[in-house]
Amino acid sequence: MINENNYSIFNSILDNDFYKFTMQCAVVKLFPNVKAKYKFINRGEHKFPEGFGQALRSAVDNMARLQLTRDEKSFLTETCHYLNPAYIDFLEGYRYDPSEVSIQQTGEDLEVYVSGYWYRTILWEVPLLSLICELYYELTGQERWTKEKVVDTTLNKIKLYNELGVTFAEFGTRRRHSYRTHREVMHTLSTYKGKSFIGSSNVHMAMLYNVKPIGTHAHEWFMFHAAEYGFKMANALSLEHWVDVYRGDLGVALSDTYTTDVFFKQFDTKFAKLFDGVRHDSGDPIEFAEKTIIHYKHHGINPLYKYIIFSDGLNPEKVESITHACKGKIGISFGIGTNLTNDVGLKPMNIVIKLTDVLTNDNEWIPTVKLSDEPNKHTGDEKMISLAKELLRIKD
Repeated sequence: MINENNYSIFNSILDNDFYKFTMQCAVVKLFPNVKAKYKFINRGEHKFPEGFGQALRSAVDNMARLQLTRDEKSFLTETCHYLNPAYIDFLEGYRYDPSEVSIQQTGEDLEVYVSGYWYRTILWEVPLLSLICELYYELTGQERWTKEKVVDTTLNKIKLYNELGVTFAEFGTRRRHSYRTHREVMHTLSTYKGKSFIGSSNVHMAMLYNVKPIGTHAHEWFMFHAAEYGFKMANALSLEHWVDVYRGDLGVALSDTYTTDVFFKQFDTKFAKLFDGVRHDSGDPIEFAEKTIIHYKHHGINPLYKYIIFSDGLNPEKVESITHACKGKIGISFGIGTNLTNDVGLKPMNIVIKLTDVLTNDNEWIPTVKLSDEPNKHTGDEKMISLAKELLRIKD
Protein backbone atom coordinates (compact mmCIF):
# COMPACT_ATOMS: atom_id res chain seq x y z
CA MET A 1 0.00 0.00 0.00
CA ILE A 2 1.15 3.54 -0.75
CA ASN A 3 1.71 5.49 2.45
CA GLU A 4 0.43 8.88 1.35
CA ASN A 5 1.14 10.44 4.74
CA ASN A 6 4.88 9.71 4.88
CA TYR A 7 6.59 10.72 1.68
CA SER A 8 10.10 10.34 3.10
CA ILE A 9 9.60 6.59 3.20
CA PHE A 10 9.91 4.67 -0.05
CA ASN A 11 6.86 2.54 -0.79
CA SER A 12 8.06 0.48 -3.74
CA ILE A 13 11.30 -1.19 -4.73
CA LEU A 14 10.53 -0.01 -8.28
CA ASP A 15 10.61 3.67 -7.21
CA ASN A 16 13.91 4.06 -9.05
CA ASP A 17 15.22 4.92 -12.50
CA PHE A 18 14.73 2.19 -15.07
CA TYR A 19 18.38 2.24 -16.17
CA LYS A 20 19.38 1.12 -12.69
CA PHE A 21 17.47 -2.13 -13.24
CA THR A 22 18.68 -2.63 -16.81
CA MET A 23 22.28 -2.09 -15.67
CA GLN A 24 21.76 -4.32 -12.63
CA CYS A 25 20.53 -7.08 -14.93
CA ALA A 26 23.67 -6.72 -17.06
CA VAL A 27 25.97 -6.62 -13.99
CA VAL A 28 24.37 -9.75 -12.52
CA LYS A 29 24.99 -11.55 -15.81
CA LEU A 30 28.47 -10.28 -16.70
CA PHE A 31 30.16 -8.88 -13.58
CA PRO A 32 28.76 -10.57 -10.46
CA ASN A 33 32.08 -10.45 -8.58
CA VAL A 34 32.80 -6.73 -8.99
CA LYS A 35 32.65 -4.51 -5.92
CA ALA A 36 31.96 -0.78 -6.08
CA LYS A 37 32.08 2.41 -4.05
CA TYR A 38 29.91 5.51 -4.47
CA LYS A 39 30.15 8.98 -2.95
CA PHE A 40 27.63 11.78 -2.39
CA ILE A 41 28.77 15.08 -3.93
CA ASN A 42 27.15 18.29 -2.68
CA ARG A 43 27.68 20.46 -5.76
CA GLY A 44 25.31 23.15 -4.53
CA GLU A 45 27.08 23.42 -1.15
CA HIS A 46 23.75 23.04 0.62
CA LYS A 47 23.76 23.40 4.41
CA PHE A 48 22.00 20.57 6.19
CA PRO A 49 20.05 21.27 9.39
CA GLU A 50 20.77 19.60 12.71
CA GLY A 51 19.45 16.05 12.83
CA PHE A 52 19.41 15.62 9.04
CA GLY A 53 21.88 12.73 9.06
CA GLN A 54 19.84 10.89 11.68
CA ALA A 55 16.61 11.38 9.71
CA LEU A 56 18.31 10.13 6.53
CA ARG A 57 19.66 7.12 8.43
CA SER A 58 16.17 6.22 9.59
CA ALA A 59 14.75 6.53 6.07
CA VAL A 60 17.56 4.40 4.63
CA ASP A 61 17.07 1.73 7.29
CA ASN A 62 13.37 1.57 6.41
CA MET A 63 14.23 0.63 2.82
CA ALA A 64 15.25 -2.86 4.01
CA ARG A 65 11.53 -3.75 4.14
CA LEU A 66 10.98 -3.22 0.40
CA GLN A 67 10.47 -6.20 -1.88
CA LEU A 68 9.10 -6.85 -5.33
CA THR A 69 5.37 -7.51 -5.13
CA ARG A 70 3.51 -10.02 -7.26
CA ASP A 71 1.90 -7.22 -9.29
CA GLU A 72 5.25 -5.52 -9.81
CA LYS A 73 6.81 -8.76 -10.99
CA SER A 74 3.96 -9.25 -13.45
CA PHE A 75 4.41 -5.68 -14.72
CA LEU A 76 8.12 -6.24 -15.40
CA THR A 77 7.49 -9.63 -17.03
CA GLU A 78 4.77 -8.29 -19.32
CA THR A 79 6.30 -4.88 -20.09
CA CYS A 80 10.06 -5.51 -20.19
CA HIS A 81 10.56 -8.71 -22.20
CA TYR A 82 14.29 -8.01 -22.51
CA LEU A 83 14.77 -8.47 -18.73
CA ASN A 84 15.38 -12.20 -18.50
CA PRO A 85 13.29 -14.33 -16.11
CA ALA A 86 16.33 -15.22 -14.01
CA TYR A 87 16.99 -11.53 -13.32
CA ILE A 88 13.37 -10.82 -12.43
CA ASP A 89 13.46 -13.76 -10.02
CA PHE A 90 16.68 -12.33 -8.57
CA LEU A 91 15.00 -8.94 -8.10
CA GLU A 92 12.11 -10.65 -6.33
CA GLY A 93 14.58 -11.91 -3.74
CA TYR A 94 16.61 -8.69 -3.55
CA ARG A 95 16.49 -6.61 -0.38
CA TYR A 96 18.22 -3.29 0.25
CA ASP A 97 20.99 -3.71 2.83
CA PRO A 98 21.28 -0.44 4.80
CA SER A 99 24.71 -1.49 6.11
CA GLU A 100 26.04 -0.75 2.61
CA VAL A 101 25.31 2.96 3.23
CA SER A 102 27.47 5.10 5.51
CA ILE A 103 26.01 8.45 6.64
CA GLN A 104 27.80 11.08 8.71
CA GLN A 105 26.82 14.66 9.50
CA THR A 106 29.34 17.15 10.87
CA GLY A 107 27.74 20.49 11.58
CA GLU A 108 25.98 21.46 8.35
CA ASP A 109 28.03 19.09 6.18
CA LEU A 110 26.76 15.69 5.07
CA GLU A 111 28.83 12.70 3.95
CA VAL A 112 27.25 9.65 2.35
CA TYR A 113 29.12 6.63 1.00
CA VAL A 114 27.93 3.35 -0.48
CA SER A 115 30.11 0.24 -0.70
CA GLY A 116 29.54 -3.41 -1.60
CA TYR A 117 29.01 -5.72 -4.55
CA TRP A 118 28.16 -3.67 -7.63
CA TYR A 119 25.14 -5.81 -8.49
CA ARG A 120 23.66 -4.83 -5.11
CA THR A 121 24.84 -1.27 -4.53
CA ILE A 122 23.83 -0.10 -8.01
CA LEU A 123 20.25 0.47 -6.82
CA TRP A 124 21.11 2.93 -4.02
CA GLU A 125 22.01 6.11 -5.94
CA VAL A 126 18.60 7.35 -7.07
CA PRO A 127 16.64 6.60 -3.85
CA LEU A 128 19.35 8.23 -1.74
CA LEU A 129 19.27 11.41 -3.80
CA SER A 130 15.47 11.46 -3.69
CA LEU A 131 15.47 11.01 0.08
CA ILE A 132 18.08 13.73 0.59
CA CYS A 133 16.02 16.18 -1.48
CA GLU A 134 12.72 15.42 0.19
CA LEU A 135 14.13 15.48 3.72
CA TYR A 136 16.00 18.71 3.00
CA TYR A 137 12.85 20.60 2.05
CA GLU A 138 10.92 19.00 4.89
CA LEU A 139 13.46 19.67 7.65
CA THR A 140 14.29 23.20 6.51
CA GLY A 141 10.57 24.06 6.53
CA GLN A 142 10.40 25.23 2.93
CA GLU A 143 6.89 25.40 1.51
CA ARG A 144 6.24 24.63 -2.13
CA TRP A 145 3.48 25.91 -4.37
CA THR A 146 -0.03 24.60 -3.96
CA LYS A 147 -1.09 21.46 -5.78
CA GLU A 148 -3.23 23.58 -8.10
CA LYS A 149 -0.25 25.69 -9.17
CA VAL A 150 1.98 22.64 -9.66
CA VAL A 151 -0.68 21.07 -11.86
CA ASP A 152 -1.25 24.29 -13.81
CA THR A 153 2.50 24.73 -14.40
CA THR A 154 2.77 21.16 -15.64
CA LEU A 155 -0.23 21.62 -17.93
CA ASN A 156 1.36 24.65 -19.56
CA LYS A 157 4.46 22.59 -20.35
CA ILE A 158 2.41 19.78 -21.87
CA LYS A 159 0.57 22.25 -24.08
CA LEU A 160 3.85 23.73 -25.32
CA TYR A 161 5.40 20.33 -26.08
CA ASN A 162 2.28 19.25 -27.94
CA GLU A 163 2.35 22.47 -29.95
CA LEU A 164 6.02 21.85 -30.78
CA GLY A 165 5.14 18.32 -31.89
CA VAL A 166 7.85 16.68 -29.82
CA THR A 167 7.88 13.68 -27.52
CA PHE A 168 9.23 13.68 -23.99
CA ALA A 169 9.56 11.44 -20.96
CA GLU A 170 9.67 12.32 -17.27
CA PHE A 171 13.22 11.81 -15.90
CA GLY A 172 12.88 13.54 -12.54
CA THR A 173 13.21 10.97 -9.74
CA ARG A 174 16.64 11.78 -8.34
CA ARG A 175 16.08 15.45 -7.59
CA ARG A 176 12.32 15.55 -7.17
CA HIS A 177 10.82 17.81 -4.56
CA SER A 178 8.95 14.92 -3.00
CA TYR A 179 7.13 11.70 -3.76
CA ARG A 180 3.84 13.61 -3.48
CA THR A 181 4.94 16.18 -6.07
CA HIS A 182 6.13 13.39 -8.35
CA ARG A 183 2.71 11.76 -8.17
CA GLU A 184 0.92 15.04 -8.89
CA VAL A 185 3.10 15.71 -11.92
CA MET A 186 2.74 12.17 -13.25
CA HIS A 187 -1.04 12.23 -12.81
CA THR A 188 -1.19 15.48 -14.77
CA LEU A 189 1.13 14.24 -17.51
CA SER A 190 -0.67 10.93 -17.96
CA THR A 191 -4.12 12.55 -17.92
CA TYR A 192 -3.43 15.39 -20.35
CA LYS A 193 -0.51 13.96 -22.31
CA GLY A 194 -1.72 14.40 -25.90
CA LYS A 195 0.85 12.91 -28.27
CA SER A 196 3.89 14.31 -26.48
CA PHE A 197 4.21 12.48 -23.16
CA ILE A 198 5.52 8.96 -23.79
CA GLY A 199 6.79 7.56 -20.49
CA SER A 200 8.81 7.82 -17.30
CA SER A 201 12.27 6.80 -16.21
CA ASN A 202 10.72 5.80 -12.87
CA VAL A 203 9.45 2.21 -13.05
CA HIS A 204 7.05 2.60 -10.12
CA MET A 205 5.48 5.68 -11.69
CA ALA A 206 5.32 3.99 -15.09
CA MET A 207 3.41 1.11 -13.53
CA LEU A 208 1.04 3.35 -11.54
CA TYR A 209 0.17 5.52 -14.53
CA ASN A 210 0.29 2.87 -17.25
CA VAL A 211 3.08 4.43 -19.32
CA LYS A 212 6.32 3.03 -20.71
CA PRO A 213 9.40 2.77 -18.46
CA ILE A 214 12.26 4.45 -20.31
CA GLY A 215 16.04 4.12 -19.91
CA THR A 216 19.12 2.19 -20.98
CA HIS A 217 22.44 2.78 -19.20
CA ALA A 218 24.22 5.52 -17.25
CA HIS A 219 27.74 6.90 -16.97
CA GLU A 220 28.76 4.33 -14.37
CA TRP A 221 28.50 1.57 -17.00
CA PHE A 222 31.26 3.25 -19.03
CA MET A 223 33.21 4.31 -15.95
CA PHE A 224 33.47 0.70 -14.79
CA HIS A 225 34.69 -0.43 -18.19
CA ALA A 226 37.39 2.24 -18.19
CA ALA A 227 38.62 1.07 -14.78
CA GLU A 228 38.53 -2.60 -15.75
CA TYR A 229 39.74 -2.45 -19.36
CA GLY A 230 41.35 0.96 -19.85
CA PHE A 231 40.16 4.34 -21.10
CA LYS A 232 40.78 3.61 -24.78
CA MET A 233 38.60 0.49 -24.67
CA ALA A 234 35.85 1.85 -22.42
CA ASN A 235 33.30 3.05 -24.98
CA ALA A 236 33.61 0.13 -27.40
CA LEU A 237 33.54 -2.58 -24.74
CA SER A 238 30.67 -0.91 -22.90
CA LEU A 239 28.59 -1.00 -26.08
CA GLU A 240 29.70 -4.54 -26.98
CA HIS A 241 28.74 -5.87 -23.57
CA TRP A 242 25.42 -4.04 -23.70
CA VAL A 243 24.65 -5.71 -27.02
CA ASP A 244 25.70 -9.08 -25.59
CA VAL A 245 23.04 -8.75 -22.91
CA TYR A 246 20.19 -7.03 -24.77
CA ARG A 247 20.72 -8.18 -28.38
CA GLY A 248 19.55 -4.93 -29.95
CA ASP A 249 16.93 -3.89 -27.41
CA LEU A 250 17.44 -0.81 -25.23
CA GLY A 251 19.38 0.79 -28.05
CA VAL A 252 20.21 4.32 -26.91
CA ALA A 253 23.91 4.93 -26.30
CA LEU A 254 25.13 7.49 -23.77
CA SER A 255 27.82 9.52 -25.47
CA ASP A 256 29.61 11.82 -23.03
CA THR A 257 31.33 9.78 -20.30
CA TYR A 258 34.70 10.54 -21.92
CA THR A 259 33.53 13.38 -24.18
CA THR A 260 31.48 13.09 -27.32
CA ASP A 261 34.48 13.49 -29.62
CA VAL A 262 36.16 10.43 -28.12
CA PHE A 263 32.88 8.49 -28.16
CA PHE A 264 32.28 9.05 -31.86
CA LYS A 265 35.74 7.69 -32.69
CA GLN A 266 34.55 4.29 -31.44
CA PHE A 267 30.87 4.59 -32.38
CA ASP A 268 31.65 3.01 -35.74
CA THR A 269 29.33 1.86 -38.53
CA LYS A 270 28.40 -1.30 -36.65
CA PHE A 271 27.32 0.57 -33.51
CA ALA A 272 25.81 3.48 -35.42
CA LYS A 273 23.56 1.07 -37.32
CA LEU A 274 22.81 -1.21 -34.38
CA PHE A 275 21.89 1.44 -31.80
CA ASP A 276 18.69 3.38 -32.37
CA GLY A 277 20.20 6.65 -31.23
CA VAL A 278 22.30 8.49 -28.68
CA ARG A 279 21.64 10.46 -25.51
CA HIS A 280 22.95 13.98 -24.91
CA ASP A 281 23.74 14.81 -21.27
CA SER A 282 26.32 17.60 -21.24
CA GLY A 283 27.72 20.40 -23.37
CA ASP A 284 25.97 22.47 -26.01
CA PRO A 285 22.96 20.45 -27.29
CA ILE A 286 22.79 22.02 -30.73
CA GLU A 287 26.51 21.59 -31.31
CA PHE A 288 26.10 17.96 -30.22
CA ALA A 289 23.24 17.49 -32.67
CA GLU A 290 25.33 18.86 -35.52
CA LYS A 291 28.19 16.47 -34.68
CA THR A 292 25.77 13.56 -34.48
CA ILE A 293 24.19 14.34 -37.84
CA ILE A 294 27.63 14.59 -39.47
CA HIS A 295 28.67 11.31 -37.86
CA TYR A 296 25.65 9.40 -39.15
CA LYS A 297 26.05 10.82 -42.65
CA HIS A 298 29.75 9.90 -42.62
CA HIS A 299 28.70 6.29 -42.03
CA GLY A 300 26.09 6.34 -44.78
CA ILE A 301 23.12 6.53 -42.40
CA ASN A 302 20.15 8.86 -42.86
CA PRO A 303 19.96 10.83 -39.56
CA LEU A 304 16.18 10.91 -39.83
CA TYR A 305 16.19 7.15 -39.17
CA LYS A 306 18.02 7.75 -35.87
CA TYR A 307 17.33 10.00 -32.91
CA ILE A 308 18.85 11.95 -30.06
CA ILE A 309 17.41 11.95 -26.55
CA PHE A 310 18.27 15.28 -24.93
CA SER A 311 18.42 15.06 -21.13
CA ASP A 312 20.68 17.80 -19.80
CA GLY A 313 19.00 20.37 -17.54
CA LEU A 314 16.01 20.88 -19.79
CA ASN A 315 13.25 23.46 -19.40
CA PRO A 316 10.60 24.67 -21.88
CA GLU A 317 12.89 27.32 -23.36
CA LYS A 318 15.69 24.84 -24.03
CA VAL A 319 13.30 22.29 -25.49
CA GLU A 320 11.88 24.91 -27.85
CA SER A 321 15.28 26.11 -29.01
CA ILE A 322 16.60 22.56 -29.57
CA THR A 323 13.44 21.63 -31.47
CA HIS A 324 13.70 24.60 -33.83
CA ALA A 325 17.38 23.81 -34.49
CA CYS A 326 17.00 20.05 -35.05
CA LYS A 327 13.53 19.25 -36.33
CA GLY A 328 13.57 17.74 -39.80
CA LYS A 329 17.30 16.99 -39.57
CA ILE A 330 17.35 14.09 -37.09
CA GLY A 331 14.85 12.37 -34.82
CA ILE A 332 14.59 14.04 -31.40
CA SER A 333 13.04 13.32 -28.04
CA PHE A 334 13.51 14.73 -24.56
CA GLY A 335 14.04 13.39 -21.06
CA ILE A 336 12.97 16.16 -18.70
CA GLY A 337 13.82 15.79 -15.05
CA THR A 338 14.04 18.40 -12.32
CA ASN A 339 12.03 20.97 -14.29
CA LEU A 340 9.04 18.64 -14.07
CA THR A 341 9.32 17.14 -10.58
CA ASN A 342 10.88 20.09 -8.74
CA ASP A 343 9.42 23.18 -10.38
CA VAL A 344 7.50 24.18 -7.26
CA GLY A 345 8.74 27.66 -6.38
CA LEU A 346 11.83 26.48 -4.48
CA LYS A 347 15.47 26.24 -5.52
CA PRO A 348 16.22 22.70 -6.73
CA MET A 349 19.13 20.96 -5.04
CA ASN A 350 22.36 20.46 -6.97
CA ILE A 351 23.53 17.08 -5.71
CA VAL A 352 24.83 13.85 -7.27
CA ILE A 353 26.11 10.46 -6.23
CA LYS A 354 28.93 9.09 -8.36
CA LEU A 355 30.73 5.77 -8.71
CA THR A 356 34.22 6.44 -7.31
CA ASP A 357 36.04 3.07 -7.26
CA VAL A 358 35.68 -0.49 -8.49
CA LEU A 359 37.46 -3.63 -7.31
CA THR A 360 38.66 -5.13 -10.57
CA ASN A 361 39.48 -8.71 -11.53
CA ASP A 362 43.08 -8.33 -10.33
CA ASN A 363 41.74 -7.51 -6.85
CA GLU A 364 42.78 -3.85 -6.87
CA TRP A 365 40.60 -0.84 -6.15
CA ILE A 366 40.76 1.43 -9.20
CA PRO A 367 39.39 5.01 -9.07
CA THR A 368 36.75 5.83 -11.69
CA VAL A 369 36.39 9.14 -13.50
CA LYS A 370 33.94 10.87 -15.81
CA LEU A 371 34.99 13.49 -18.37
CA SER A 372 31.86 15.13 -19.69
CA ASP A 373 31.55 17.69 -22.48
CA GLU A 374 31.64 20.38 -19.80
CA PRO A 375 35.04 20.55 -18.05
CA ASN A 376 33.54 21.73 -14.78
CA LYS A 377 31.54 18.50 -14.66
CA HIS A 378 34.62 16.26 -14.61
CA THR A 379 34.40 14.00 -11.58
CA GLY A 380 36.79 11.58 -9.91
CA ASP A 381 40.40 11.21 -8.83
CA GLU A 382 42.49 14.12 -10.15
CA LYS A 383 45.43 11.90 -11.15
CA MET A 384 43.13 9.55 -13.05
CA ILE A 385 41.43 12.49 -14.75
CA SER A 386 44.84 13.74 -15.93
CA LEU A 387 45.77 10.24 -17.11
CA ALA A 388 42.50 9.83 -18.99
CA LYS A 389 42.88 13.20 -20.69
CA GLU A 390 46.42 12.34 -21.73
CA LEU A 391 45.54 8.88 -23.09
CA LEU A 392 42.43 10.10 -24.88
CA ARG A 393 44.07 13.33 -26.16
CA ILE A 394 41.43 15.49 -24.50
CA LYS A 395 42.11 19.20 -24.22
CA ASP A 396 39.83 21.45 -22.13
